[in-house]
Amino acid sequence: MRNLNSDIAIVGGGVIGASCAFALQQSGLSVHLLEREAPGSGASSGNAGHLASEQVLPLASSDMLLQLPRMIADPLGPLRIDWRYLPQITPWMLRLVANMLPAAYKRSTDALSALNSASLGAWSDLLGSIERTDLIKVEGSFLAYEKQQTQAALLALMDKLSPHQIPVTHINAKQLLERAPELSPNLLGALEFSATGHVTNPLKLVEVLIGSAQQRGMVYEQADIIGGQLTDEGVELHSSNGSLRCRHVLIANGAYAKPLVKALTGVKVPLDTERGYHLMLPHEEQALPFPVTSAERRFIMTPLEGGLRLAGTVEFAGLEKEADMRRAHMLEQHAQALFGRPLDCRDATPWMGRRPSLPDSLPVIDRTGPKGQVLLAFGHQHLGLTQAAITAQLILQLYRHETASIDLKPYQLARFGSSAPLHLPTESILSNQG
Repeated sequence: MRNLNSDIAIVGGGVIGASCAFALQQSGLSVHLLEREAPGSGASSGNAGHLASEQVLPLASSDMLLQLPRMIADPLGPLRIDWRYLPQITPWMLRLVANMLPAAYKRSTDALSALNSASLGAWSDLLGSIERTDLIKVEGSFLAYEKQQTQAALLALMDKLSPHQIPVTHINAKQLLERAPELSPNLLGALEFSATGHVTNPLKLVEVLIGSAQQRGMVYEQADIIGGQLTDEGVELHSSNGSLRCRHVLIANGAYAKPLVKALTGVKVPLDTERGYHLMLPHEEQALPFPVTSAERRFIMTPLEGGLRLAGTVEFAGLEKEADMRRAHMLEQHAQALFGRPLDCRDATPWMGRRPSLPDSLPVIDRTGPKGQVLLAFGHQHLGLTQAAITAQLILQLYRHETASIDLKPYQLARFGSSAPLHLPTESILSNQG
């Protein structure tokens, strides 16, 4: 048994865990980060790179129900359910349907809006503290369309977004081509989201955060956490490196969080995984000045260091099924249709990653346990990059027992069942002020 001489152990070294580790260590706390692979090597390295503050609408919608037969039948569709995974995903899907009801849908939308509206400011503060705001570009993004009938749907989308004060304007084809001359003249227009951005290199972002935290004393350990239990002193974790004891733990290991959450809280969270794909075109780094999403084809093209990243589609097939890289390579055909010239697809590399998804499209951001020794930050679905910095801010506030800058009730674990209650004696509260 090994005691970790740190204030908090963090399980998970993706962008959520890295952001939280940075914020906690920078605040004066001592952090021990545990990650099964190299930090950022999972979904955080292969995400679209888009800071999607405009995406406040939950996955659950009536439109999704209409697509269900195609989702099962078409293995290359933008939203796919592997028919062999249906028995496992059905309870999750039923919860998803329940979240389509008007009141639930509004709760999720409002809660996503609260996080996303604070996301860019949180990133600016976090990266500004180490003078690395060069890692993000807030230059807007565009949702382009090819079919005239899509325009009505996008104008309706603008109406849905209006209550959330999301800056969005409709531009015509000429205006779009003036901004991105290499796009196809067959595009009819786009919605411009001016208050969005993208990162220049998703993996480098995680590495910079981890490196900065290590310079301040954070300890990184490569270990696979396979279980745990609460103790009188805090938490005992069972890892591939043996058993570890710590005073507090933050569960931030994304799609793999479910077993540890159950072991430490007793709650079986309905966590599944949205498998996302990308295709990287290394010779097209200058093809676009900003991210462009296709309304009809449902994928995004983001200019990054090292090339143009084509990313998107959602596949429900669980954690274990091998990747179907046809889903990555088909993005080349979709992208080609959106450009006015042949794309250089030499040396294109495919990728698949597992994004943690809960049926109400909201993450869990919470603190629980008899002594408040368990903190939670997982389930951010395809918005993990967007919401990582604001999540780190909220986790620090939870650790310090400060009033959160956002109402945290929508993100509490209790929405999925009761867990060990939080009973903190006064002396414990005072000792954790950091």
